[in-house]
Amino acid sequence: MKRAWHFFTKPSTKYSVFTIALVAVVMTLVSVFVFHESIEYSSSTEFCVSCHSMDENYNEYKNSIHFKNAAGVRAECRDCHIPEDNPIDFLKAKIGGLGDIYSEYISGDIDTPLKFEQHRQKMAEDVWKMMADTNSAPCKSCHTYDAMDHAKQSPAAAAAMTGAAAKNMNCIECHKGIAHQLPIVSEKFHEVFTQLKANSAIAPSATTLYTLTEKKLYSDANEHSSIEGILLPASGVTVLATKNNMLQVKLVGWHEKSAQSGIINQELGKFINVAKLKESAKATEKLIQEKVDPLTGMQWQQVEITAWITQSYLQPNMESIWQYAKGMYNETCSACHAVTAPEFLSANQWIDTLKSMKVYNSLTPTEERTLLKYLQMHAKDMPQ
Repeated sequence: MKRAWHFFTKPSTKYSVFTIALVAVVMTLVSVFVFHESIEYSSSTEFCVSCHSMDENYNEYKNSIHFKNAAGVRAECRDCHIPEDNPIDFLKAKIGGLGDIYSEYISGDIDTPLKFEQHRQKMAEDVWKMMADTNSAPCKSCHTYDAMDHAKQSPAAAAAMTGAAAKNMNCIECHKGIAHQLPIVSEKFHEVFTQLKANSAIAPSATTLYTLTEKKLYSDANEHSSIEGILLPASGVTVLATKNNMLQVKLVGWHEKSAQSGIINQELGKFINVAKLKESAKATEKLIQEKVDPLTGMQWQQVEITAWITQSYLQPNMESIWQYAKGMYNETCSACHAVTAPEFLSANQWIDTLKSMKVYNSLTPTEERTLLKYLQMHAKDMPQ
């Protein structure tokens, strides 16, 4: 005991206890400072993008609204990837970062663009899991439900965010792919479309047929005759006659009385496109009736158009096309967020909503038109 007491009270004949304690305090402060600066630097965007495998990720981020926007507010890497309010979550995120360094420099899992793409799904799922576990704490460090002014949001966004706020939803449920490209997922709806095309190479014998793709409208039963317009996907026509392996069809639709665009819509007051007509075809329209849209006060006309089409890519029922479109919707849109039921919005609201999502998908114009028609025809203001 005496020796122990002597060690603690007089540890050195050369230095006093005060001197040794002062050195210990200084070394502790230096260690804390170095540790803090190391954490800060390793959390910086400069450090994150120092690995060459992050180059493409960085370019994706620079093209996002989190890098450049009207407000001039930039979210750095740490703002999205490191939950800083909870020490445990913070520590987990930093340890997870060590795994990225290991994959870059030791295992070589992501050290080439090809390898990076092969592992993008796993890396994305790790981030989504962190967001789910923390209820999107990094997002909510900037975006809070209480601070949102729904009056300044679009009607669709206001409706979605009001419901999300009531449930305190995890942001990542609806906002995957907000800063980086999404993993490439298997799109089985393409296989369904290929099968539908194979099954409809020749039109079935039926009075009413539905288009699988766009089809040219001809003035006569001859593919060399003048083209009067385009019949859009998922549109129904009535077969009147058959000649030279072509079908004479009738389509009925609506357009605003003052409209000059030649767009024929399926319903009064709803811009559910059925066909696009040239001026020559518009002159042959047969007027059925005129009505006023009670919501806008605009005058609409219901018209009948007769034209010729080829027999390919026509379906005897709409349900097969809707099943294909539903698969497209689920596979494409669920990659970024929870899929919204079609009846959540009105037919006309779906137009701008789907248009705003165009940058996040790789659908062809034909696929976009089919998907929009599916959503519109199953919207909340359409009879089900």
